[in-house]
Amino acid sequence: MKPSNPGVLVGLVVVFALLTWGVLQEAYSTLPTVPWTAIPTTLLLAVGEAYTGWLTRARILRRPGTKPVEPLAVARLAALAKATAYAGAAFAGVFAGFVLHVINLLDLPKPRQDALVAGGSFVSCVILICAALFLEHCCRVPGEPSAEA
Repeated sequence: MKPSNPGVLVGLVVVFALLTWGVLQEAYSTLPTVPWTAIPTTLLLAVGEAYTGWLTRARILRRPGTKPVEPLAVARLAALAKATAYAGAAFAGVFAGFVLHVINLLDLPKPRQDALVAGGSFVSCVILICAALFLEHCCRVPGEPSAEA
């Protein structure tokens, strides 16, 4: 499995943002407000993935006080990290599309609230992507040749 490509993740964010913006041109007035619960949920997932990466790296490097990690468990964590990075990019794009749509309507209370919540959700999705990339990095075998070579 190859490491996640940040360019592909940015491309996903842009594509989903444009798609969401386009859909909202017609459907925004019929939708309820953006739920704020996405912010703490994605932040908790990011903390969990970053902590798992930190623990996994310590176990892979066989630091004192840690048990060796099963190779299959590391492969599953790497797959989880890759899937999380792509899902986080898709959701970040959706929230960015919401922000792009309501940015001109900030005088009204509902769009203002949607802009704040969607902006916070976008930031938390970016943090989740960073945590997923960190977990993916932590799952690498020590002494593995770099991807640039």
